[in-house]
Amino acid sequence: MTQAVLDPVTFPVIPLLTQDDELAGIVHLDKQLLHHFIAMLTVEPALTRPLVSFQANKTRPVYRWYKYKEAFSASLVEFLFHKYGVMSGKVLDPFAGSGTALFAASVAGMDADGIELLPIGRAIIDAKKMLESEFTPEDFERLLFWSTERIWEQSEERLTLPELRITKGAYPEDTKVAIEKYSAACFKENAKVQAVLRFALICILESVSYTRKDGQYLRWDYRSGRRQGDTLFDKGKILGFGQAVCAKIREIIEDMSPLSGNAGLFPVERFNGNIKIHDGSCLDIMPVLPDNSYDAIITSPPYCNRYDYTRTYALELALIGTDEDDITNLRQRMLSCTVENRAKDLLYMNQSWAAPVDVANGHKLLQAILKYLDGQKTLGALNNNGIPRMVRGYFYEMACVIAECSRVLKPGAPLFMVNDNVRYAGASVSVDLILSNIAEAFGFSVESILVLPNGKGNSSQQMGEFGREPLRKCVYVWRKAF
Repeated sequence: MTQAVLDPVTFPVIPLLTQDDELAGIVHLDKQLLHHFIAMLTVEPALTRPLVSFQANKTRPVYRWYKYKEAFSASLVEFLFHKYGVMSGKVLDPFAGSGTALFAASVAGMDADGIELLPIGRAIIDAKKMLESEFTPEDFERLLFWSTERIWEQSEERLTLPELRITKGAYPEDTKVAIEKYSAACFKENAKVQAVLRFALICILESVSYTRKDGQYLRWDYRSGRRQGDTLFDKGKILGFGQAVCAKIREIIEDMSPLSGNAGLFPVERFNGNIKIHDGSCLDIMPVLPDNSYDAIITSPPYCNRYDYTRTYALELALIGTDEDDITNLRQRMLSCTVENRAKDLLYMNQSWAAPVDVANGHKLLQAILKYLDGQKTLGALNNNGIPRMVRGYFYEMACVIAECSRVLKPGAPLFMVNDNVRYAGASVSVDLILSNIAEAFGFSVESILVLPNGKGNSSQQMGEFGREPLRKCVYVWRKAF
């Protein structure tokens, strides 16, 4: 159904598209693109949700230490490398996170480079590398002493706990005091032991706090005294500090120390390949990497889903000294995935990105989605007016990342990417199809789009207004042309 309006100058009848018409247009373009890729879309029974998330890491030595919720599993890396014959050379992860791809590649004997903007990710990677290559039996003995004697409890010295505005009041008072005593006692150890003790502390912050990570923000337990809306959130048991940190130190010892009595239960996966981590955004780092230098890329970029990592990892970022200005800077430098991201001037950042910008400008489905979201913003129909800017920034920046991936990969090399489709204001956004289509413009052949057997549900708000429509979660397999 269309409405008609009169042009005040020429008076012809001009159709005015309704929301249903615009959604129908998006669906039509989506079906065209789906038809283009239909032979590549394959439901892969082996791709379970635990495999493409952190869950499968929970029982893996080393990988289990820190619950990086956005990570995929080491088992997924192994599955893809085996299935597609990646056995040697150098691997790149442009969104390295906690380093799962880097460490899994290293165990397989390959060198691995990663790029990571968030300090929490780099801290995790650095601690794991240190434990593997620099720790001595004497250092492990010192960790064991800490876990059995709780030496911080015997000290009155305290190191003030760094806080951000959004982390104030995050811990019970006795836990805050214990963290401050523990932090002060750490400085009496050598640099290696000190770094691992601090890492163990980072690993347990959420479990001893009133908070739980919830994508777009920290959710606060009712015992904190904070209210979020009309409902009271109960996160369940909040661990005591001593119990939590000692268990984490022992877990690290069990996984890595030759002195551990449980070492036989946990075969240690030694890192055979070199691991290098680049500090910064892949939009800054990738353009300076050499052409044709990597044998594979495996990554999972932030999803186009409004998740703000600077909020969900605020406890950890605060502890390692990230201040309010740093948070603002990180939020703007990371890939546009949250409504607070401002638009980036991509051509100012890199003039060679004119081609990917042009590809995004000419993508019919993407432009139809962006036009629809802009219209919904004008009508006041969006729950946040930053959504159109975020979606636009996400795809334009990803087009630049894809162009750089093509440049740095060797001919014939594969790229593996884990990503989710999303939905806004009733419009399903086929991230998998759009990004794969953009990849074709930069010399990639789309070998497969591996689909998880069970689709992902929408947000409760989207389901309530538009009905439940499962969204594909996929692993893309692209290969650079020879």
